[in-house]
Amino acid sequence: MTSKKIALLMVFTWFFVGGIGHFMAPDFFLKIVPPSLPLRIQAVYISGFFELLGALGLLHVQYRKCAGIGLFVLTITVTPANVYMWLNPQLFPKIPELLLGLRLILQALLLAAIWWAAAPESQTK
Repeated sequence: MTSKKIALLMVFTWFFVGGIGHFMAPDFFLKIVPPSLPLRIQAVYISGFFELLGALGLLHVQYRKCAGIGLFVLTITVTPANVYMWLNPQLFPKIPELLLGLRLILQALLLAAIWWAAAPESQTK
């Protein structure tokens, strides 16, 4: 298996499992949405829906680039939730503070993986 296929599988898994999580454990995701944002529970379900849609889109070559762009934008859009967690570690006592900071670094790596995995083969050679 090529490294690009491994990256594609990892990105797919991240968003597929995460998308399911939005529907299976919405209360967890609701806790990480900053309280200042409107329509918080709706945002949880909408982002979960688009995570699943993007993950499934990655599986089809003809939709992969579009899915990648969508997942890239979605990942940037949810950044306030990760920043909120990092700035309010007392609200997430079960998660080590170091991991809250690492999430932001992982998010940058995830963005790179999305871009690379979803790019057409001709653009990655």
